[in-house]
Amino acid sequence: MIRTFGCQMNEHDSERLAELMAADGLVETTVLEEADVVILNTCCVRENADNKLYGNIGRLKALKVTRPDLQIAVGGCLAQKDRDLIVERAGHVDVVFGTHNLAHAPALLNEARRTGKSVVEILDEHEAYPSALPARRNVDHRAWVTIQIGCDNACAFCIVPIVRGPEVSRRLGDVVHEVAELAANGVSEITLLGQNVNSYGRDLGAGQWRPQFADLLRELDAIDGIQRIRFTSPHPKDLRTETIAAMAECPSVCEHLHLPLQAGSDRTLARMHRGYTAERYLNRLAAARAAIPDLAVTTDLIIGFPGETNDDFKRTLEVVEEAAYDAAYTFVYSPRPGTPAAELTDELIAEDVIRERMDRLTQICDRDALARSQARIGRIEEVLVEGTSKKDPGVLAARTRQNKVVHFVEGETALTPGSFAQVEIVDAAPYWLSGELREVDSVPDRRVLIPVAAG
Repeated sequence: MIRTFGCQMNEHDSERLAELMAADGLVETTVLEEADVVILNTCCVRENADNKLYGNIGRLKALKVTRPDLQIAVGGCLAQKDRDLIVERAGHVDVVFGTHNLAHAPALLNEARRTGKSVVEILDEHEAYPSALPARRNVDHRAWVTIQIGCDNACAFCIVPIVRGPEVSRRLGDVVHEVAELAANGVSEITLLGQNVNSYGRDLGAGQWRPQFADLLRELDAIDGIQRIRFTSPHPKDLRTETIAAMAECPSVCEHLHLPLQAGSDRTLARMHRGYTAERYLNRLAAARAAIPDLAVTTDLIIGFPGETNDDFKRTLEVVEEAAYDAAYTFVYSPRPGTPAAELTDELIAEDVIRERMDRLTQICDRDALARSQARIGRIEEVLVEGTSKKDPGVLAARTRQNKVVHFVEGETALTPGSFAQVEIVDAAPYWLSGELREVDSVPDRRVLIPVAAG
């Protein structure tokens, strides 16, 4: 059994771990009591992720007492950060491995089983690009594709560069080859993964032509069978006009942009080391919306960064109102060991102030999300079916190109995950839409010739 915490990069790493375990003779189970091996693939972006992980390890201790042969492994970002501390705090953990040595997991488990001792192996850099490892996907029509690992930014609050290492872009040809193989195997939607996809390629081809993210989007758009291309996460300071143009001109690139703001105060942005001002952010957002019809925009926001004043927070509210997001992921600042912001212990914001600010921010975000959703009522949307609704098995759940969830009844069509359909939107909530089936698509073809003006 593999339990995954955190981001899509971790989800993709867990797919690789699943394939490695299968190659070592293990069969995947979703029933904890049946598992011979439990792997916890961890996150450490926020403090509650640490607490969640150690809580899970603690609950596994009782199972380990009744089943001494059960093996418990901890991998991922928190393992990279805490290293030997995990075994010190939880002696019943058999294996600890980090973000750079997924391929060693089966061998480490075998060593722990042979010696009867806990094994800790944390590498400080990758031996090989992780894409060299095969992945076992949970769905047939959708896949994650890693184009970049690590991060060269120095955001004051972020621990990712510490646990994921410096930025390394994958060769363009290797990405294209993988996506072409995925398309040949029936994948119609891919999500490109990187800590800062907008800076893709700047570390490639020293002294010669270097591919940019826009070049990669255009290459992937040309692959037959790929109908939807998504990506996460971009950094606002690196959002180039070329990327916006590629999004507008490539039919398979979805009309959805996740653009993390984090804060609207220039003073706070500077203290966060974000590399842009609110005005620069809003200008780039406006340029993207002007170039890409029907663009949905989502964001990340941090409340309670050390030293955030009432005026700073007021400016964040103003920027959020101007941006009018389709959705916002809001987080309370969490100090992470080793980051510059963690040293600002004398500037922490009181919890009651944070709660009040979060309430005010959430009200604005929910209001804007509802308005954006309601504006889609009456439209016919192309949706990609994901499966049945978690709350009602008689209802299908699907997503639009703007990444909005749509619930609808399939009737007699027997649509399966990966099917395309045309659905009329009849109702809306802030973060989901309700629709009625109008038509079942085969594979939609949006590739068109774009006329180029003479001269």
